[in-house]
Amino acid sequence: QVQLAESGGGSVQAGGSLRLSCTATGYKFENHCMFWFRQTPGKEREGVATISSGGYATDYDDSVKGRFTISRENDKNTFYLQMDSLKPEDTAVYYCARARELCAGGRCCSARNWGNDYYWGQGAQVTVSS
Repeated sequence: QVQLAESGGGSVQAGGSLRLSCTATGYKFENHCMFWFRQTPGKEREGVATISSGGYATDYDDSVKGRFTISRENDKNTFYLQMDSLKPEDTAVYYCARARELCAGGRCCSARNWGNDYYWGQGAQVTVSS
């Protein structure tokens, strides 16, 4: 079955960097767009970034554009979220995700469309102190 395992969370001071990784098993990773979300207590989970199946198209929420970079290595079944210039408001649990329906790119892989039904990773805490 589809499994997503995250690593790389932690604590950092404002202005610092962290990199999250997510390794996927149980399906053909290279066929699917992948997603990063985040959630803070009392708020809905929000989309952060997407990357198409081949890695050629990426998209970001406006709140992280220019600071976060999503990438993937299909030969390792792994994708990443490089987070630079971190701010205290980036503090959240970060989740990697894959849409349950086949989604390789295009509209379903857009930062303007977070309405898919997803498989989720277990979450990784990122804490940014001021």
